[in-house]
Amino acid sequence: MNTLQSPIRSPFGAASTARDVIEGIDLSGKVAIVTGGYSGIGLETTKAFANAGATVIVPARNVEKAEKALKGIGGVEIAALDLIDPTSIDTFAEQVLAVHHAIHLLVNNAGYIGLTLEHDARGYEAQFATNHLGHFQLTARLWSALVNGHARVVTVSSCGHAAGAIDFDDINFETRGYDPMVAYGQSKSANALFSVWLDRLGQPHGVRAFALHPGGIVESGFTRDMPIEASIASGYRDADGKAIIDPQNNKKTPEQGAATQVWCATSPLLDGMGGVYCEDCNIAQAVPADCTELLGVRPWAIDPSLAEHLWKVSEEMTGVTF
Repeated sequence: MNTLQSPIRSPFGAASTARDVIEGIDLSGKVAIVTGGYSGIGLETTKAFANAGATVIVPARNVEKAEKALKGIGGVEIAALDLIDPTSIDTFAEQVLAVHHAIHLLVNNAGYIGLTLEHDARGYEAQFATNHLGHFQLTARLWSALVNGHARVVTVSSCGHAAGAIDFDDINFETRGYDPMVAYGQSKSANALFSVWLDRLGQPHGVRAFALHPGGIVESGFTRDMPIEASIASGYRDADGKAIIDPQNNKKTPEQGAATQVWCATSPLLDGMGGVYCEDCNIAQAVPADCTELLGVRPWAIDPSLAEHLWKVSEEMTGVTF
């Protein structure tokens, strides 16, 4: 069935942690993949899955950094992957499929923000190429195992999708001026739309898809790299530069930020559901295009016709089909 984009009754909320939402859930015998699963909310997601008994595969652009971050966590496998490199994606998928017949959880968590206009080897804008096209290709290459595992595919979007719908006439900023937040918003809108159409295609095969906003993560790579003035102006830090934790107002720790993607991946409340955008451990409220609030999902991120169009464009850009 199709799930309406409206909140349900959830015992969890903005301040819940990944440990909270996975308590009592047994993932023994399950295989999970978490891109970017060695830092920030990805690392907290990896810990939650591993502690619940899953085998967790962590694709890493920096394998040495991943090994250091994941040392001592049982049930974790690390393999090289660069989401902006199509050959790297194919190699990673081949290695996984040679060992694992079924994948039960795929969390497309890794993300990239480019402050200047950059392109991949194909000439595609780097944020769109990494955040969307890389995960699109990865999911496609793993499709047979995802079907075998009746998987949930969870893709991390952001409230940043409000900054920009996809400009299908100029995805790569060839004619318009480059704005990093508009580019980021476009890639995050793509993450949400990807989940809408993936769920439609996957539902007959037992594969369901979700997108989510994890919250503004105060101690993340994104916020740590911000100039201190910008971090203070955004409300992530006080006048003395100290981090502000206020989950009810979209300022979370990594443990809190990981909660919604872990909830999407494992909560029995979502059995039989899919194709929705979530936040604060619940299905998000659909809001108008001109909404000025940080939370809620805008129309262009959940529109099925736009999702279908993006799917066709993504197939053309990558040369990959499901």
